Amino acid sequence: MTVIWLMFAGAAGAVCRYMLGMFFARKFSKQAIPIPMLLVNVTGSFGLGVFLSLYMQTIPLDAYDNTWFVTAGTGFFGAFTTFSTFAVEAVNLLRSGKRMPFLWYTALSIVGALMAFIFGFLIFSP
Repeated sequence: MTVIWLMFAGAAGAVCRYMLGMFFARKFSKQAIPIPMLLVNVTGSFGLGVFLSLYMQTIPLDAYDNTWFVTAGTGFFGAFTTFSTFAVEAVNLLRSGKRMPFLWYTALSIVGALMAFIFGFLIFSP
């Protein structure tokens, strides 16, 4: 049954990522760095931090036997955020000679996602 929940949550996360990405793309169309995916990944990291804080009250090291963690953490937030698209966009910046945008995008994505996760987790911690 966990796999069924995982499939539906993953589909929902992917659709939400696409819709939010399209929304951000309309708002930030001519930027030096890929703002839409940056915002999606940071938002998703914040959401996962909130979920783990509220539901699990901890950051699990191995919770793959927990249906809700697998459904929300791996399924929804795993499909909502995307490291592979981040990697493609970062490499495209680098290949096109945009070294400073590459550095900014990479730093903002990694640090932003980590900080958003920590903030989401801490503001709802008991």
